[in-house]
Amino acid sequence: MRRREVIGLLATIAVLPQTVLGQTAKKRPVVAWLGFAPKGTPLIEGYLDQFLTGMRELGDTEGRDFEMVYRSADFHPERLPGLAVELVQLNPDVILVGATIQAVAAKQATDKIPIVVPVLADPVLFGFAENDARPPGNVTGITPYVKGLPAKQLELAREVVPRATRIGLLDDVTDPKAHPQRREIEAAGQAMEIKIVPAKVRTSADIGSAYEALSASGVEVVVVDQSNMLLNARSQIAEAATAYGYREHVEAGGLISYGVNLGWCFHRAASYVDKILKGAKPSELPVEFPTNLQLLINLKTAKALKLDISRTLLDRADEVIE
Repeated sequence: MRRREVIGLLATIAVLPQTVLGQTAKKRPVVAWLGFAPKGTPLIEGYLDQFLTGMRELGDTEGRDFEMVYRSADFHPERLPGLAVELVQLNPDVILVGATIQAVAAKQATDKIPIVVPVLADPVLFGFAENDARPPGNVTGITPYVKGLPAKQLELAREVVPRATRIGLLDDVTDPKAHPQRREIEAAGQAMEIKIVPAKVRTSADIGSAYEALSASGVEVVVVDQSNMLLNARSQIAEAATAYGYREHVEAGGLISYGVNLGWCFHRAASYVDKILKGAKPSELPVEFPTNLQLLINLKTAKALKLDISRTLLDRADEVIE
């Protein structure tokens, strides 16, 4: 090779890092996860697996088409605001949060980065959107908290214990989405001439004493808030005459639940993230309401509690665990 050709080749290589090489080293999009429970817990791993499966079905594979970064409050809600700020400083393309309590922290940390919430409580009530059809800000997702669902839980509790006149409410006062549930249950109780006896909890350590207080007050059956903490503490409150909003409680040994399949919500959230990574804005993605509500009954628990579940109720169940 002549000296002039060598010099030309070196000149070409010198500009490659600024042009061709710079293009091939394009950074992958980043999806940031902000969780309440530790990532390694089976429940969270299951939900994240549902989300990642949904992404793969849309042609997006973690590590190839996008990267994930994870932060968890380890059951300490007071840590969420700081973790949200930490994630925002990483400048991810999307922030995926498990539920409303994380969404509040993320929204306080940024009004620019898109936030997708697979389990979003009333977005209008919590100021995430002016209406469900076109959320104007940076928050969107799926809201399984259908109006009337808490009242339906109360009706199911009354069906399980037909003569109940005092029904307890295990109330997580730290979760913002629990407050509207309590108001709806209390209103439904008044209409049904049922005394609602609330027992407030802040952490899982409060659950034992809360049930003792409910038992001492003479309640015959208990309704449980739909909340992050109570869902993660489901094994502590499983074997009791209790009505839930999450199927996971019944799978863990609880009595009866009526609500949305949360795994489906996380799977569906992948479509929101996929569209945002392809250029869509959260304001272009309406909040979605799941239409598939499921009734689960744990017959084994009912027998252990010596409760007779009516044939009518069993026939209505989508799933009976025996």
